[in-house]
Amino acid sequence: MTPKMFFRWVAWLLVLAITIFTVAPIEFRPVSGAPVSLERFGAFVVIGTMFCLGYPGHRLRIIVMLIGIITLLEVTQNYVPNRHGRLPDGMVKVSGALIGAAFASLLTRGKRTL
Repeated sequence: MTPKMFFRWVAWLLVLAITIFTVAPIEFRPVSGAPVSLERFGAFVVIGTMFCLGYPGHRLRIIVMLIGIITLLEVTQNYVPNRHGRLPDGMVKVSGALIGAAFASLLTRGKRTL
């Protein structure tokens, strides 16, 4: 398995996990003990990094896709009992995804392929 394929698998599996925890009842959400905003931010830093390392020639498309996924997840939460999608939560997640994309760019700076 090439590094790009590994990063792609990890990215999509993380999106699947985030989706499951987003639509599941709140008591099933894993808790690290860190502030919730930090958990959200960190999760999307990792997802943004993994996607951009897995699809290095498509960073802008990845960023647009992640913003769309985040928006869809926030809206979906409004239809799950005892959950709520909020703009500030979405902005924390989008910020994390953007930082992850920037981090991937720094990691691959000067390299043609990963």
